Amino acid sequence: MANTREPILHPIPILSLRPTQMTVGMREVKEKRKRWREHKSNKKRAELLGKHMIPVVVGPDQRYYVVDHHHLARALHDEGVEDILVTIIGDLTMVDRDAFWGVMDNKRWVYPYDAKGERRHFKDLPKSIADLKDDPFRSLAGELRRAGGFAKDTTPFSEFLWADFLRRKIARKMAEDNFAGAMEKALAFAKGHDAVYLPGWCGPASDD
Repeated sequence: MANTREPILHPIPILSLRPTQMTVGMREVKEKRKRWREHKSNKKRAELLGKHMIPVVVGPDQRYYVVDHHHLARALHDEGVEDILVTIIGDLTMVDRDAFWGVMDNKRWVYPYDAKGERRHFKDLPKSIADLKDDPFRSLAGELRRAGGFAKDTTPFSEFLWADFLRRKIARKMAEDNFAGAMEKALAFAKGHDAVYLPGWCGPASDD
């Protein structure tokens, strides 16, 4: 039963969810907020929430740890939504508290890297969705995938891997102040052989 997807049919307060990453791309959060506002009726909004349940792991403290859809959770919080439906993908209630983050790390259910791409201690993870920091390179990676720069991949945190790749190639100021120019560069870098190791890389391959 440890890894079955089990929907919780009663809503969970968004602010009680514990993040397993430190950053989000705020441009992406804004896009999700915009799409939420386009769903005018309560029925449409309820359908959207039903289709996008937040996957969580239950920890030894009985808290729900978000392992995906941080951007959606943050967008809904920023739009004033208080409760969300969750899907339990892992039950770690039996794990010793001291061992919890090690198990999460081993299962690749946590990504404790800050907005500079530097690994931090698990205790530095934000305690709430509201405390997630902006990483402009995560926004760039998300937009790069949507533009066809790389394929969607099942590798955990694949867009963060691309974000770290772009972080080493493009100035942060450009990513923040000239997103279109940064995207142009990102698309060019994504097709280069320097990116061949990244999840979802889609060429072009060279005969050289």
